[in-house]
Amino acid sequence: MKFSFRLAELLNHSPDPKKRPGTIKAICDYTGLDRHQVSSLLKNEAKYIPLTALSQLCDFLIKHGYADAGQLPGALFSVEPENFWELLARRRRIEMCLGVRADENWPEGAWVVASDTILQGELLTGISTLGGTAKYQRNHHPAPEPVMLNEMGEQIYDAPIPQPEDLFQTLVWAPGQADNEEVHARAAEVYQNFHAAQGDKALICLGSIRSNPVVEISMASIFNCEPYISQDEVEKPSDRAVPIYLRHREKNVEHPESCSGGKRLSKTETPETPGFYYETADGSWKCAKWDETTYEPAYVLYAYHESQGRLEMSLGGYSGRGTRLLAKTLSSRPEELWPPVYTTGGVQIGAYIVQYELKKQKKNRSVLTADYSATTKVIPIDPEVIHRRIHG
Repeated sequence: MKFSFRLAELLNHSPDPKKRPGTIKAICDYTGLDRHQVSSLLKNEAKYIPLTALSQLCDFLIKHGYADAGQLPGALFSVEPENFWELLARRRRIEMCLGVRADENWPEGAWVVASDTILQGELLTGISTLGGTAKYQRNHHPAPEPVMLNEMGEQIYDAPIPQPEDLFQTLVWAPGQADNEEVHARAAEVYQNFHAAQGDKALICLGSIRSNPVVEISMASIFNCEPYISQDEVEKPSDRAVPIYLRHREKNVEHPESCSGGKRLSKTETPETPGFYYETADGSWKCAKWDETTYEPAYVLYAYHESQGRLEMSLGGYSGRGTRLLAKTLSSRPEELWPPVYTTGGVQIGAYIVQYELKKQKKNRSVLTADYSATTKVIPIDPEVIHRRIHG
C-alpha cells in the first residue's frame, strides 16, 4: 500500500507560480520549516517527514482554517490507487464532460452522441464496482467486521470500497455547433470551474478534439502548449508539443484548430491515412489507422497530480464505432491502461493508443443494435516520448 502527502490538496495549492502567491513563505514563517522542505512536501516528493514538522504543519492548517483538529493528521495522507479503476474510484468528486450537438429544427434541444453515452455508462459501471472486483473485496472482509488490532489494542476495521462522494455531468458545445468564441468560452468555463473546486477530484472528458473542446484544453495543459493553435507548420513532427496527433478525414466538415490535430504532421509531412498518429522512442511517428470497414483507433490520456488528488482524463474513439469498442476494452482489459507510462515531479501520466481490427460481420446500420467485434492492440506511448516534452 502506497500513501501520498496531500498538503497541496488541503491548501488548494496550484503548481503554477502565478496562482500561489505567498503560500510557501506563509508556511515557512509560521512553522520554521525551510523553503526546500515545504516545496517538497507540497509536491509529494519528500522521502520522509519528521513528527515535529508534521505537528507544525497541523498547527498551521488549524490556525488558518484549512482543516479541523479532528481531521488531522489523517487528512494529510491518502492511499494511492493500485489499478485503473481505483484511480477513478478514489476521487471524491468526479465530473464527466461531454460534447453536445444541436438541431436547427429544435432550438431548445441538443444531443449527446450515442457512442459517448455507452462509454460513459461503462465508466460509471467500472467506477462503482471497481471494474467488477468490488464484490470480491466485500466478500473477503464483510463490513463492519474488525480485521486486526493496532498497537494500542484498538480494533481496526477493513477499509470501505472507495466510492466518489460527488458525481455529476457537464455539457459543452462540440466545435461547429456555435461560433468559436462561444464554444471556447463554455469549454474554458467548465475547465476553470473544475480547477477552482476544492479537494480530491477528477475531470473525465469523453470524445476527441472534434467533439469536445475541453479535451483540447486538457491536452494543452498536460503538455504545456496553447489550445486551439495549430501545429501543422512545425519544422518536423518531433517539434509537435503533443505526442498524439489526430489526422482528420477529408470528408469531415469541421477541422477545429488544434494543438493535437489537423491535416499535416509538419511543414513537409502530410500523411493521407486518417487515424491517430503517435511518436515512438526513436522519433518516428506511427499511425493507428481508420477506414470504413476494417480499422478503428481510440486513445486514452490522463494526468494524475498526486499531491493535489487531481486527475484529468480524456478518452474516446476516432469515430463512434471506436468509442463503442473502447467501452468494451475498459470492461475487459483495463489492466492494459495501468500503470501510468511516465512519472515526474509528483505527476503520473498515462498515454495509450488502441488499434482495433474489426472482424468480418454482416453490415448493420442500426445504431441501437450494432455490437462490433475486433482484435485489440493497446499501445503505450513510450516514456521517453513524454519525457522529451515535459523536460525539453
